[in-house]
Amino acid sequence: MEIVAAMASWGLSSTCQNVPGSSWLGALCPRGIDTSDLSSRLSSAAQVYLPGSDGYARATTRWSNLDAPGVKVTVVPGVEEDVAEIVKYANGKNLPFLVQSGGHGAITTVGKMQDGIEIWMNQLSSVNISDDGNTAVVGGGTLSKTVTDTLWAAGKQTVTGGCECTSIFGPGLGGGHGFLQGRHGLISDQFVSLNMVLADGTTQTVDENSDLWWAVRGAGHNFGIVTSATVKIHDIQHRDWAYTSFVFTGDKVEDLYDTINKHLPGTQPVDVLNYSFFFNYPDIDPTKPVIMFYILQEGVTAVDPTYTAPFQKLGPVATDAAGGSYTDLPAWTGNGNESPPCQKAGLVNLRFPIDVESYNIAAQRKVYDLFASATQQNTALNNSLFLFEGYSTQGVRAVPEETTAYPFRSDSLLLSPLITYAPAGSDLDEAAAKLGNDLRQILHEGTGRSELHTYVNYAFGDEKRENWYGYETWRQERLLALKNKYDPKRKFSFYAPIA
Repeated sequence: MEIVAAMASWGLSSTCQNVPGSSWLGALCPRGIDTSDLSSRLSSAAQVYLPGSDGYARATTRWSNLDAPGVKVTVVPGVEEDVAEIVKYANGKNLPFLVQSGGHGAITTVGKMQDGIEIWMNQLSSVNISDDGNTAVVGGGTLSKTVTDTLWAAGKQTVTGGCECTSIFGPGLGGGHGFLQGRHGLISDQFVSLNMVLADGTTQTVDENSDLWWAVRGAGHNFGIVTSATVKIHDIQHRDWAYTSFVFTGDKVEDLYDTINKHLPGTQPVDVLNYSFFFNYPDIDPTKPVIMFYILQEGVTAVDPTYTAPFQKLGPVATDAAGGSYTDLPAWTGNGNESPPCQKAGLVNLRFPIDVESYNIAAQRKVYDLFASATQQNTALNNSLFLFEGYSTQGVRAVPEETTAYPFRSDSLLLSPLITYAPAGSDLDEAAAKLGNDLRQILHEGTGRSELHTYVNYAFGDEKRENWYGYETWRQERLLALKNKYDPKRKFSFYAPIA
């Protein structure tokens, strides 16, 4: 334990033993937590952060501030074994606990964790490539950029999320979309084995021989904490990537998404993906949102005109293009470490995802018009976006649906309003949630199906279990049976809970 942190923890712990709750020290004293005892159980590299410290502020700052968890104390494991000790300590004190890595888990269910322990995984960051070059062992708190850059330098890559500042296992436990999924599948499809701390504080290596193997690949947040994992890695097939981007005004909604349906459907080539979003940009249109649309292609220095020409014919108001490498993709698409999604600026960020098979053009017009009127009339919501992600799907669909807990492999598109605003009270929270749900409902009605498929890692929090984990009765029964076996006391029930 770092000496300054240890001394501060010991001193405060000793003082707090006899402080009445009404004392001014009450705000600094984590009730029910003997930080000296906790610290003594951990490695010398571990840290304990109390409210009011800089470390606590860094550890508890989140990307979205709606329904944030209530943290009494943050514990930073220095080695994997520390995680098990923290869980055992929390269980012994009957305290809830919650893991944080990148801090982008915006689902409102995490707010049900109150007066508990946060386990901040940022020190468990490592990437070690095996001698045969087929796998790597990745630390449980490793962020996507670290994984990508380390592997890239060795001529390797694996599937990570598109955002550099998120962890690999936060998204991965819920499936995990990424730029390379057309070739290799989801993040969870890269798992070879997971070293996990279970609800009772015991450790287990979960692999194909474990009954948890099915569950952790799609619903893993419900079953344990990943302290490290062995993942598949792949030789870089093409170092070159390129993009072309277009900006369209709102009158092109129908033409744009009809052209995407025709030329870049879910069966598009494995080396091509597309990405678009509505956003307000008054320099182009002061009264309505505009549409940014990207085509990204692997293995070229400029996107093939076969893909760009149909969109050029639509009359964009602006275009841009560049070539580079795979490591440039996050910055190109606005998801790099310096981009707005990686800044924790004290905002509320709400998503309302839906997976669909193709664009319903009438529904696209309806959501554009509603998004436009709502964000113009309520200026507090003016920085919101509406995301439309079109990844290649061959690698995802190559994995049989019944073999993992990730339920929606046959869908082609991930759509989600991202309602962003500065906190300003419950009325605005309710208006934002209503807007997000109304937009999603329009898209759902446009699918023509009764089932609402939602990507669990983008979930708002008011969805039903079947929306996150699939409608088949056997899926729900299998998940619940495993939950009852491995987490009967529901310790892992703050992130899209099964039960």
